[in-house]
Amino acid sequence: MALSSMRSLSTKGIDVFKHQNHNKQIILFSLRNLSVLPINKNLSIISEEKKNTRVSNLTLERPDDKPLVVLLSWLMAKKKNIFKYADIYAKEGYDVLNVSVSPWQLLWPTKGTQVVAAEILSFLERNASYSPIVLHGFSVGAYLWSEALVQMAAQKERYQPVLDRIQGQVWDSATDITEITIGLPIAVFPRNRVLQTALKKYIIYHMNAFDKISTCHYVRASQMFHTNLVKAPALFFLSKSDQIGAFSANSRAKESWEGSGIKVRWNCWEKSPHVGHLRAHKEEYTNELSNFLKEIKENLKQEQKQEKIQLVN
Repeated sequence: MALSSMRSLSTKGIDVFKHQNHNKQIILFSLRNLSVLPINKNLSIISEEKKNTRVSNLTLERPDDKPLVVLLSWLMAKKKNIFKYADIYAKEGYDVLNVSVSPWQLLWPTKGTQVVAAEILSFLERNASYSPIVLHGFSVGAYLWSEALVQMAAQKERYQPVLDRIQGQVWDSATDITEITIGLPIAVFPRNRVLQTALKKYIIYHMNAFDKISTCHYVRASQMFHTNLVKAPALFFLSKSDQIGAFSANSRAKESWEGSGIKVRWNCWEKSPHVGHLRAHKEEYTNELSNFLKEIKENLKQEQKQEKIQLVN
């Protein structure tokens, strides 16, 4: 049985000071070291401290009693960009389970995204000391989590303890997988419109030709995202100018969730790039996220207080 080993990575943090002098901008960076513990090719743990542990069968030999963020990254995301979000959570005391998928895994869900979704659930189930859990999904990460929702719905009793540990969910530029023809070509070929057009034509063919292998799973997952078994408070980041994480699709999810009793915070800008809201609106983004995490902590304290009262009575 393969064992994962530790490797350390360092990243430059977000700029902390700017000064304009004779048309020259001086930018000072804070330097933080974050450690990465690979789980497999799709999953890894990012943490502030080096973990002296090994991973066997998706299980940490030395588990941590810490809060965990499940970071469902966008397609082709660069590590330096993922680290910007991991750094925010590390400062708040969280470990980060970073999850990524490839375009191939996206196109063939039964052999790709559904397998990764099962691995996410297995990791959360086998490492129960990671609690509470916060979801933070970007773009197609919303679809990946939807595949996890499909699996949890099929075995609700088994995964209820995992659902109970999820105390918050953040969705940044969430993409409805049924609009894959728009987002995937841009993600794979961001600067080549000719290849974008070619890939778009192939995806349309793929969805028509492989309905039972791919498309029907996309539709089912999209339905599960709107139904949503996770009833924890939600925070949305989006923009009206984003054609990939469309305003209309996110609005439908918001309405559906609020109708089922989910408390939703809504941050929508008129113009802001897909998965680029942190960069474009740094102060507002970080303030909203910080307040949301504070709310989660307060809600958890209240729940624990109520549990103690019930035990006494």
